[in-house]
Amino acid sequence: MCLLVIVLTGEANAQTSKPTWIWYPGDFEIWLSNEVQMKRTKRNALQPPWWRTYTHNSNVSFATHVDLKEEEDITIAVEGKYNVIIDGKYWQGDIHKILIPPGKHTIMMQVYNVITPPSIFVSGKTIASDTSWYCNTIRGSSPGQINDLWKVKADAWTFNNQEQAPSKFRLQTKEESPVNIERKPGSVLVDFGKETFGFVRLNELKGSGTIDLYYGESPEEALSIDSCETLDHLVIKDTSTSVFVVNHSRAFRYVNIQYSGNIKFKDVDMLYEYLPVSYRGSFKSSDDELNRIWNTSAYTLHLSTREFFLDGIKRDRWIWSGDANQSYLMNYYLFFDDPVVKRTIWAVRGSDPVETHINTILDYSFYWFMSIYDYYLYTGDEELIRKIYPRMVTLMEFCLKRRNSNSMVEGLPGDWVFLDWAPISKEGELSAIQILFCRGLESMALCASLMNDTKKSIEYTALAKELKEKIMSVFWDKNQNAFIHNRKNGLTEKDVTRYANMFALMFNYLDSAKTESVKTNVLMNDHVLKITTPYMRFYELEALCAIGQQDYVMKEMKDYWGGMLREGATSFWELYDPNEKGTKKYAMYGRPFGKSLCHAWGASPIYLLGKYFLGVKPLKPGYAEYLVEPNLGGLEWMEGKVPTPDGDIYVAMNKKQISVSGVAGNGTLRFKSKKKPSSNDGNLKKISEDTYQLTIVPGKKYVVRYFN
Repeated sequence: MCLLVIVLTGEANAQTSKPTWIWYPGDFEIWLSNEVQMKRTKRNALQPPWWRTYTHNSNVSFATHVDLKEEEDITIAVEGKYNVIIDGKYWQGDIHKILIPPGKHTIMMQVYNVITPPSIFVSGKTIASDTSWYCNTIRGSSPGQINDLWKVKADAWTFNNQEQAPSKFRLQTKEESPVNIERKPGSVLVDFGKETFGFVRLNELKGSGTIDLYYGESPEEALSIDSCETLDHLVIKDTSTSVFVVNHSRAFRYVNIQYSGNIKFKDVDMLYEYLPVSYRGSFKSSDDELNRIWNTSAYTLHLSTREFFLDGIKRDRWIWSGDANQSYLMNYYLFFDDPVVKRTIWAVRGSDPVETHINTILDYSFYWFMSIYDYYLYTGDEELIRKIYPRMVTLMEFCLKRRNSNSMVEGLPGDWVFLDWAPISKEGELSAIQILFCRGLESMALCASLMNDTKKSIEYTALAKELKEKIMSVFWDKNQNAFIHNRKNGLTEKDVTRYANMFALMFNYLDSAKTESVKTNVLMNDHVLKITTPYMRFYELEALCAIGQQDYVMKEMKDYWGGMLREGATSFWELYDPNEKGTKKYAMYGRPFGKSLCHAWGASPIYLLGKYFLGVKPLKPGYAEYLVEPNLGGLEWMEGKVPTPDGDIYVAMNKKQISVSGVAGNGTLRFKSKKKPSSNDGNLKKISEDTYQLTIVPGKKYVVRYFN
């Protein structure tokens, strides 16, 4: 095997960053996603993902160039087998600690590891492994050869000491106690008071025999030995231990523990397993039920925010692109945790070559493109795009090759056209899918432009424009003043559903006349098939907020999410139908307890309340420009914080005044007032008959008195 060394630009005269473990971009995330997704079980049977799983690169080279004023010792730790090449020559001595002489040098390492991602940790006085290092998976002809293959910068996270190798990553845990324990001969029913996730722990366990644990999000599920979704069977042999921890982390509120033989244990608690993220966003209002909705949404999202954004923590435990896209948006208004977004984006994409749509779902590939530009808009982090852009191009090439003769997409063999859990046609060309495809092309064009890929940017822009024109000509029904649902075998069907109409409105594809007709004829028309999943209510309610229907959306949130609270929900569900009573409300997929009672897509009020009620949204990447446009939506008062890369934006509003404090960037407060308003600071500007705005300067707090 031939090795390659390249002299890289730049000099290291002083250590500008602390050493950290580094790897080839995407490798750690792909490896970790396999570890996580292989934990899914169905009644104790392993359930691997239904789609192709990818593997990390097993053979990776790392390189950096240094210019030392004096000799320097470096210490090397590696996950895998490796060699070291300095200035084109294989190092023959100790490869764990090396003395580098003064002068300019190229340091290169080749690492092989098929089990976990090849990764390195290099530490010296000025030399440190970090994301300035280059890496590649392509070999040159001989050591010392310089070519253009070294284009990729290494990736890292928070593994900042030598002992904290990436493969050792684990979520944190803390002790939690149940709120109630019901004991019967040979069994214990434990209630932890709310949905939770972690490891059941038996204290002062003694004896031998069997222990069976039946988990439930409801007491009915935990007590249903034959139908609960998750369980553990344990065989205990002559043990005596102060603490016994079950090996598998599970999602549950209730645990039904059945035991036999001479097993005894004093009590039961758990180790709650979680990702330590901060609740930077906040919301509080005059409506107590709405406050409970926000708090429960935040808890739902936190439970689902783990190594990655998972959709359902009990049953599913897989990473789905469409579900994750909503979690990213909620995250920007609650945690603003960049790393979990990036990990999930890498994980759902996987590696090349592309053989199927993401998760095999046609629409989920398009959400993925959209999510990357959204990430850039909220964070201003261009580096993710730089690293993942080649995989964006290959996935888009795959999508473009699967277009039909009309240059549209439809389900082909191996594709799952999902859109929503609803009794709708999934055949032929769905108008909503074409709109998502169009938005994916627009996102690609923007990212290509950022990467200075002018050719691709022009290509994607032209394709999006052409597709948008076709969508309008094929699917807009002038008689119904709305988009029809689909075209099959060249024939358009006249059914109108909400999906295409709300996406077109969200993406600003409609003029004012069409916007009004979609609002009246579709979104606020009870005769059009209603949406029952929180997943699509996310987009439906966002579309309504975008056209100023906050009062209506407030009522819908209180009816829908408030309805789940009134059913006893401690986290929000995968699906809610108020007509389902008793244990029927837990059923889904033909199974009595198939429904997830903690589903990330159920947490959308976080996003809606932050973006459309507190009214904060970025206008340029990283909040370089942002808008604050609060709307009470029928509330007496509200206040909250929205996180940004440079701090938190504070907004408070009642029926007489608005208070705002901003962050770095060009902020604008915009609001309506029937009479001329006043402010404690700044210059108020009238921009229309009843609309005013104020420039927000960082570090100042503005109190505006207005008239509603």
